[in-house]
Amino acid sequence: MTKLKDKRREKISVASEIDRLEERKARCQDNLERAEFRSRKEKLSEREREELDDEMAILNERVQKLDMELQILRGENRRNMVLSVALLAVSALFYYVFIYSEEDS
Repeated sequence: MTKLKDKRREKISVASEIDRLEERKARCQDNLERAEFRSRKEKLSEREREELDDEMAILNERVQKLDMELQILRGENRRNMVLSVALLAVSALFYYVFIYSEEDS
């Protein structure tokens, strides 16, 4: 099952994966805010309050995991951007050295 997910994710760009994780994080934060609002405004029994606290703890863990994944993906995206800029610079250098300088000769 995880191999199938990994293969599907390999075909997705880093930027679209970042967008997908940001959307999931936003949904988790909305759910967390609703749960916090409910815990403040409603009169809950001890059991309901414990269940709500457990749900909030789970949501907090999910948000933290998503933050970690986003941090990793942003680092990978940054590395890809630097690599692209370096390749562009090398291409421009080769063009200048081999094509542009031969036209002057």
